[in-house]
Amino acid sequence: MYRFEARFHRRPMRTRTFSITLALLIATALAGCTDGDDLPDDARSEAPPISPVESPDGGATPTPPALPDEPPPGRGEATLSCVNGWVRPPEDSPRFRQPLGIIRRTTGIEVPLEVVDIRYFEGPESPPSEQGYLQVVQRWYVKLYAPDDLSFQGRFLVEARRFGRGLAAVAPYDTNGFTSPDWIGFQYESEDLESLSYEGLPGTWAGRPYDFVEGGAGLTIPGLPEEVAGCLADT
Repeated sequence: MYRFEARFHRRPMRTRTFSITLALLIATALAGCTDGDDLPDDARSEAPPISPVESPDGGATPTPPALPDEPPPGRGEATLSCVNGWVRPPEDSPRFRQPLGIIRRTTGIEVPLEVVDIRYFEGPESPPSEQGYLQVVQRWYVKLYAPDDLSFQGRFLVEARRFGRGLAAVAPYDTNGFTSPDWIGFQYESEDLESLSYEGLPGTWAGRPYDFVEGGAGLTIPGLPEEVAGCLADT
């Protein structure tokens, strides 16, 4: 496992706020180029997959998380569902540090993080786009926890495009693969000022939750295209 020490000097936060970045929301809107009002009823996904809870820690159990008996593999071969394969970036590389910095920036977590598993992979946008800057999206899968704050443990998907980077979705720590309804995305609007806790997710989230696997927030567009969804197999 990997230790990622804090190098920030902001005020410590006990309640952390999460949100998908505006850049990712713009990316989805540009890639879809479809007016939701013109879609048939069966192409909509309006019901949020989870509901807020009153527990301030989102329901995460403040106990040490389960750890693998053996180190995770370092590479995955290319397949039809993971077109370019995946690799585990070296711990001292920018490709390892970049998603952790995005997670920190988005969540406000400042204590050291223990990385249990990390994968880097590339593939197309979802839905597919003919725009050159959307044909290759960099993505990271990261499973981690904070030893000094055991309420902070989860699985994260981070995405980077030419015009923006951000935290795309989160899943409870004790889940596997890329399965609905585990992975939750949050569509943030300017009026979404309140941050709420959700069972199984660390911290609090602002925005409207939706099923990142099946699609949501008005459209049944999956968060990952079929060309890369398999990159999360056996996680």
